[in-house]
Amino acid sequence: MISSPLRAAISAAYLEDENAVTARLIAKARLSPEERAATEKLARDLVLRIRETRGEQTGVDSLMQEYALSTQEGVVLMCLAESLLRVPDAATADKLIKDKIGSGNWDSHKGQSDSVFVNASTWALMLTGRVVKLDTTAGWDFEGILRRLVARSGEPVIRQAVTYAMRILGQQFVLGRNIDEAMKRAKPWRDKGYRFSFDMLGEAAYTAKDARRYYKSYQEALRAIASAAPDKATSVFQRPSISVKLSALHPRYEWVKRDRVMDELLPQLQALAAEARELNIGITLDAEEAERLDIMLDIFEAMGEDPRVKGWEGLGMVVQAYQKRALPVIAWLGDLARRQNRRIPIRLVKGAYWDTEVKRAQELGISDYPTFTRKPATDTSYLAAARALLALGNDVYPQFATHNAHTLAAIQTFADGRTDFEYQRLHGMGEALHGLYREKNLGGGNRIYAPVGTHEDLLAYLVRRLLENGANTSFVNRLADDEAPIDEIVADPVEQLAALQPRRNPNIPLPADILPDRKNSSGFLWSNPVISEPTIAEMQASLKAPQRAVPLVGGEERKGTAAPVRDPSDRNRIVGEVIEASDADVKDALTKAYNARIAWNALGGNKRADILERAADLYEKSQAHLMALAVREAGKSIPNALGEVREAVDFLRYYAGQARKLFEGGVQMPGPTGETNELSLHGRGVFCCISPWNFPLAIFTGQVAGGLAAGCTVLAKPAEQTPLIAAAAVKLLHQAGVPVDALHLLPGDGPRIGNALFADPRLAGVAFTGSTDAANAINRALASRTGPIATLIAETGGQNAMIVDSTALPEQVCRDVLGSAFDSAGQRCSALRVLYLQDDVADKMIDIILGAMDELKLGDPMLLETDIGPVIDEEARANLQKHADTIVKEAKLLKKLPVPAELSSGVFFPPHVFEISGIGQLKREVFGPVLHIARWKADELDKVCDAINATGYGLTLGIHSRIDATAEFIRDRVHAGNVYVNRNQIGAVVGVQPFGGEGLSGTGPKAGGPHYLQRFSLERTYTVNTTAAGGNASLLAGGGSEGI
Repeated sequence: MISSPLRAAISAAYLEDENAVTARLIAKARLSPEERAATEKLARDLVLRIRETRGEQTGVDSLMQEYALSTQEGVVLMCLAESLLRVPDAATADKLIKDKIGSGNWDSHKGQSDSVFVNASTWALMLTGRVVKLDTTAGWDFEGILRRLVARSGEPVIRQAVTYAMRILGQQFVLGRNIDEAMKRAKPWRDKGYRFSFDMLGEAAYTAKDARRYYKSYQEALRAIASAAPDKATSVFQRPSISVKLSALHPRYEWVKRDRVMDELLPQLQALAAEARELNIGITLDAEEAERLDIMLDIFEAMGEDPRVKGWEGLGMVVQAYQKRALPVIAWLGDLARRQNRRIPIRLVKGAYWDTEVKRAQELGISDYPTFTRKPATDTSYLAAARALLALGNDVYPQFATHNAHTLAAIQTFADGRTDFEYQRLHGMGEALHGLYREKNLGGGNRIYAPVGTHEDLLAYLVRRLLENGANTSFVNRLADDEAPIDEIVADPVEQLAALQPRRNPNIPLPADILPDRKNSSGFLWSNPVISEPTIAEMQASLKAPQRAVPLVGGEERKGTAAPVRDPSDRNRIVGEVIEASDADVKDALTKAYNARIAWNALGGNKRADILERAADLYEKSQAHLMALAVREAGKSIPNALGEVREAVDFLRYYAGQARKLFEGGVQMPGPTGETNELSLHGRGVFCCISPWNFPLAIFTGQVAGGLAAGCTVLAKPAEQTPLIAAAAVKLLHQAGVPVDALHLLPGDGPRIGNALFADPRLAGVAFTGSTDAANAINRALASRTGPIATLIAETGGQNAMIVDSTALPEQVCRDVLGSAFDSAGQRCSALRVLYLQDDVADKMIDIILGAMDELKLGDPMLLETDIGPVIDEEARANLQKHADTIVKEAKLLKKLPVPAELSSGVFFPPHVFEISGIGQLKREVFGPVLHIARWKADELDKVCDAINATGYGLTLGIHSRIDATAEFIRDRVHAGNVYVNRNQIGAVVGVQPFGGEGLSGTGPKAGGPHYLQRFSLERTYTVNTTAAGGNASLLAGGGSEGI
C-alpha cells in the first residue's frame, strides 16, 4: 500500500545495502573544517567540565559505568530488576536471590566508584551474595559485622533488603509512580527552565483490558499535566508533553492487522490528540520496532487529517537514526508538514531495539538488517538526520535526544545561531551534559523524557536504556572512564566510519550467512508492503492453473481415476485433483528404485549434495507457488506457509552439507603398521518416506532429502490430504537432477500402499512421521517379514507441557503460550498441550492468556490478517469435538472462541482452554487448538516433572523461569527431546535445534541434526595389508638404517 514516491523511497531503504547507505550518509553528514573545529572545541570543553564535576553526577550514570552490561554483575542486576519485584511467593524469591546474587563477584566493585549510590549498592549486593552463598570468609570489621547481622536475620531479611535496593534502582529511572507524583518531582527542574515529556510506562498490551488501562493513563496524564501547568497561552513547544507508545494502546498493533488498527486505534488517538490540543499539551508518537514503522506513518498522517487536530503543531513523532530509513522518513515528514500546513515536532533518537532487530532479521532470513551494524554508522546517520531536520526550517520543530557531547556540539554548530529547537535527555541520565549546556546559555531548549509508572513496569524500559547508553562503547560509559582519552570521546564518528573498510560490521554476518555450514533460507517481512502485496498476488495467481498429483514412477505419470483435493478452509473450493497409486504402480516403483540404488549410492556425497542444493534454489524460486499450495491444500496461514518453504529449503541445504561431510570418501582408522583401514558410509538401499499433512512440504522434503543425501533411493508417500504440494516438490527435485528412478511419488492410502511394500525384502527401511499408533503398526509389519531386518525412523506425537514458575514475565508467557498452543491451529507435534502454572501467579497469567485469546482471528488463511486457519479435515474436527465434549465433564472450560458464521463451509475448530488437575487426566495426544492448564505449588516441582514423564511421551518441553537452577532441574528430570527455556516451544530450526523425541514420541535420531543421515546408511570397513606385495616400505623409510 505505497501511497506516494516518498513512501516508496522509505520502503526501498528498509533493507538497503549498508555500505551503499553509509556512503551517502558520510557525504551528507561530513563536517567542514570550520564545523569540525567548532564542534571539537565545544565538545572538548563539555567533557572536561563534566569530568571535573564527576562527583556530582547522578547515581544512574555512575552505576552504569560500574556495572556495565558486559560484566556478570551487570547482567545479574538486570535479572533481579526483571523478576524480583513481581515474584509473589517468598520461596521462589529466595531461590532467585541465591541463583543471581550468589553468582556475582561484587567484591571487585567495592570502592571502585566515587558515587555513594554505587558503593552503597555494591555493599548491599556483596553482603547479600555472601550470605546466600554461606561464604564465611572474613573481611574487614565493618563488612564482617554487617554480614553477621544479615546472616542472623535469615533469608526473609535478605529478600526485603534486595527488594528495597531494586526499588531504589527503579526510582533513579522513574520520575514518579503516578503522574501527580511525577509532576511534583518535576517542579524543581521546571523552575530551572527544563521542559518535560512524560512517558506512561508500559509495554505492548496483550489484551483489550490492558489497552483500555493504558489509554486511561494517558487521558489522566493529560488532565493532570494541564492542572499542574495551566499556562495555555505559551507555545506548545515550550509546554509539557506526553509520549505515546502505540503498542500499549492496541493489542494487535502490527502491519498485518492494519485495517483493524485503523478502525479501532485511530479514532482513540484522534480523540486523545483533540483533547491534548484543547489543553495545549503536545503528543509524541514513540517509535518502536522497525516492522511497525509503516503502520505508524499511516496513523500519524491520518491523525493530522482529523478536523479537530488539523493544523495543530503539537502532534509529533520519533525518528530512529539507527534505521536505514531515517532520512527518507524525515523527507516524508517534511512533505507531510507542508501538505497539512503545520509544523511537526520530530524527536530524533538513536534507537533502543538494536539487539532485537538483529536477532529478528536473522531468524526471518531477510536480505539485510533494517538497522546499521556499527555504532559510528548510527552516529553518522544521526548527524545527517540532524542536518536534514534543520534544513527543513519552519516545517518541523527539531528535538534532539542525546547524551553525547560530540553530537550536541555538532548540532549546535549546524544550527549556526538558531534557537528554535531543543535537546532532550532521559530522566536520571545525562544531567551533567545538559546542565552545562544550559549554563553556557547557547539558546536551544532542554526537555527531560520522564517515565511514569510503578517499578514493576520498569524492566523493559530500563533494559532498553542500558543497552542504548550503557554499552562499553557508548559516550555515557566512556565519559565516566578516566582511562578513556578525551580525543577518543570527542572523535568525529563520520570520519571514524569513513575510515572503516568494510563499513558493514564483519562480525555481524548478513542473515543469509549466519550459519557456518550453509546458506540460511530466505524470508521476507510481511510488514513491508512492497514485498508482501505482490507476493500474495503471485500466490493467488499461481493456483489458477490446474493442480495435479499423480503417481510418478520412473518419471512417468501413471493413469487412474482422479479425485478432487479440497481446501479445508472452504470445502466447496477444489484446489486440484489426485490420482492414487495402484498396487502395480507401487511394485514398479520399488523395482526401479531397487535397481537404481547402486548407481545413486556410487555417485558420491559431493555430487548428491550439488543436486540437493540446486533443488533448494529451485524451491526458493518457486516460493510463492509452494506457499499457495500450503495455504489452500493444508490450511496454513500465510506466515506459516513461508515458514514451511524455508524449513524445506533448510533441510535440503543442511543434508547436502552432511552428505559432503559423511559420504564423500572414507575415514582412515588407526591400526598397526603395514596396513590401511578405512570406514565409509553407504546408502542402505530403498527407503519409503511417509510424511504427514501438517508439514506437507517441510517434513516431506526432510525425509526425502535425508534418504537421497545418504545414497538411498526413495519411494515418497505423501499424506492423503496433501498430495499436491508433494507432487510440486518431486518435480523440482527431478528438475534439480535427482534421477527419476531414484525418486518416485506414490500418493494414496497409507495402509494399502504399506501392505504392498512392507513385506518386500527389497525395502531397506521406512522413515515415518505421524501418530504413535501408526508407527507401531509399521514397526510390527516390518518385524514380521522374512529377509533383511528393516530400519524404522519414526517421529511421532507428544503430550507436550510447559512449566511456568512465579519469576516468569506474564506477558512473555502469554505470547509464548498462545504461539505454542494455537499456531497452525495447534496441529504441530511440538505444540503445547498442558500448561503448568505456579499457583501463586496462575490467576494473573490465566487472565492475560484468556484476554489475549480474544484478539485472535479465525479466518481464511489466504488473508494476511488471519491468525488461525482450519483443521485439516472433518475427521480431525470430529476427534477434537469428541475430546471437548468428554473433558468438559471433569474439567473447567475457561474459554472457547466463536467460529464466525462466514466460515461454516470450512473445517474450523476454535481454540479451547480447559483447567484440569494435571496431565494425567489426558489419555492421549489432542492434536489441535486445545490448551489444558494445571496449577502447581512451589514445593511440587518434582511431582510435576514425574507426572509429565509418566505419560510416556517425550517430545517438547517449555520452561519459563528466571532461575537457572530451576530450569536445569526440570531439564535433568523430564525426559524430553527438545527443551526450550523462556521462549515458545515450536519452530525448531534445522541444524540449530535438531528435532525429535523419545519414548512414545519416536525412535530418533533427530531430524535436522548431525546423526540423522547415518540412520539411512550402512557402514563398511576396507582393510588392506600393504606388506603383502613384499616388505613394509613406509616402515623402512621411516626407520632408516637405525631400525634394522
